[in-house]
Amino acid sequence: MIKSSLSLSQVKETIKKMQQKTVDVTLNLGRNKFVSFSGTLVGVYPALFTVMPFDKNFKGKTSYSYSEYMCGRVRLKESAPDA
Repeated sequence: MIKSSLSLSQVKETIKKMQQKTVDVTLNLGRNKFVSFSGTLVGVYPALFTVMPFDKNFKGKTSYSYSEYMCGRVRLKESAPDA
């Protein structure tokens, strides 16, 4: 895993700016397995953040710790607005 150059407070601030926005999430499950989905970042809490997937059949985990983001296990990218 790659360690983030950002501090914990910087990571929390970055994620807080994406709250209630559409994000693209990429999860690294290990052994070269990746899962990607789109959703809305609905909750930002002191120890974790939650994403509500648009696909109702998504059976994966939707709450993530800031350490998972810092280590690169979870990647968030704000989706471009539809034109």
